[in-house]
Amino acid sequence: MLTITQALHDRIVAHARADHPDEACGVVAGPAGTDSPERFVPMLNAARSPTFYEFDSADLLKLYREMDDRDEEPVIVYHSHTATEAYPSRTDVTYANEPGAHYVLVSTADTDDAGPFQFRSYRIVDGRITEEEVKVVQ
Repeated sequence: MLTITQALHDRIVAHARADHPDEACGVVAGPAGTDSPERFVPMLNAARSPTFYEFDSADLLKLYREMDDRDEEPVIVYHSHTATEAYPSRTDVTYANEPGAHYVLVSTADTDDAGPFQFRSYRIVDGRITEEEVKVVQ
């Protein structure tokens, strides 16, 4: 299960909405070994695409060095889907290289008449997708 604060949840959704119609992407870092998302790090979608996201390699290297210096790890890796449901694509699975991370997808398309977005979390390990419950706390 992913436990996330309302404030972090809202920041991820706001980033997805702000970058629409392009996909948004980013990381929420937390203290190593805690599975506790704390530090919101929105990233630039270097692909600037409505159907694909790509972290800028220089920005990603800088982030990983910073997390290493702060004894942090990526607890959440998030991105948005702009025209489809919040479910990992084959490309998303291919690029999922953090087996301990929660992969959060936000859909900014109203694909299920449930409202303007979906917020879902997955574990992706060895190409296997497992959806998990999301618990939003104050």
